[in-house]
Amino acid sequence: MPRSRLMDQMRHALRVRHYSPRTEQAYCRWVLRFIRFHGVRHPADMGEAEVNAFLTHLAVADHVSASTQTQALSALLFLYRHVLGRELGDLEGLVRAPRSHRVPVVMTPAEVRAVLAELDGESRLVASLMYGTGMRLMECLRLRVQDIDFRRNEICVRRGKGDRDRVTMLPEALKPELQGHLRGVRALHERDLADGWGAVLLPDALDRKYPAAPTDWRWQWVFPQQRRWRDARTGRQGRHHVHPTIVQRAVKEAVRRAGIAKQVGCHTFRHSFATHLLENGYDIRTIQELLGHKGVSTTMVYTHVLNRGGCGVRSPLDGLR
Repeated sequence: MPRSRLMDQMRHALRVRHYSPRTEQAYCRWVLRFIRFHGVRHPADMGEAEVNAFLTHLAVADHVSASTQTQALSALLFLYRHVLGRELGDLEGLVRAPRSHRVPVVMTPAEVRAVLAELDGESRLVASLMYGTGMRLMECLRLRVQDIDFRRNEICVRRGKGDRDRVTMLPEALKPELQGHLRGVRALHERDLADGWGAVLLPDALDRKYPAAPTDWRWQWVFPQQRRWRDARTGRQGRHHVHPTIVQRAVKEAVRRAGIAKQVGCHTFRHSFATHLLENGYDIRTIQELLGHKGVSTTMVYTHVLNRGGCGVRSPLDGLR
């Protein structure tokens, strides 16, 4: 089959199985990189030996992390299993990238306060939600109006990592600001409707099941983008949610202005959320549920970054003073 058709089939197979757009992009990049690595040969003409050579090259020559090599392997396994219709055998002699154990970067409450003080507008509200709820950046940006329950002080995170839903808290301190923000978003939505716009993309086939839902206020993004767009498939016009790079750049600049000498990004707010809850004595199982971790072992990493010194042990030097 032609190479362009192969990639079309790859994308189709991923979408049929409801893989996220980011996973689709990553898997397709790895397949193209695999093809180029072997001189633009078709994957159907290659097998275990070529996959082994490519993955070993990633670990030995490119020095990629274990998670990156695993993602590349997953992409190729998907390609051969679901697109080419064959299973790869044992990858004998594969050199695996060494697994590293990194402690997450965590800000102190004072540092969080300093960064938030350097932000304004939507970026500040998004960052406050990430720190106050433990949501990932994309989970925050993909919030719909109906996902926020002001009476129960809850936020429902839909289709999080692993395609799992979960419920987290709505910080009491953010309610007035968030309600004011939604009033502005609703006024914007009503202007869009008056101009013949106002439709939003819905997950799966909900727009066919509920034709009026794309323009329903409940389904609108909490953080819509400034520019309008037109859906090429349906012809409807509306807004997408804010692009993540806007918030990422704002946070990076705020960290610089705050003078914090740490590698702080948007995900650091999530790390800080979990660590500060542990410091305040909350049960690790509860924090696991709030973060949406599949197992408690993932959440356990935050026990190593508590503000109590190494492993919670008091240094003997401090006993001399």
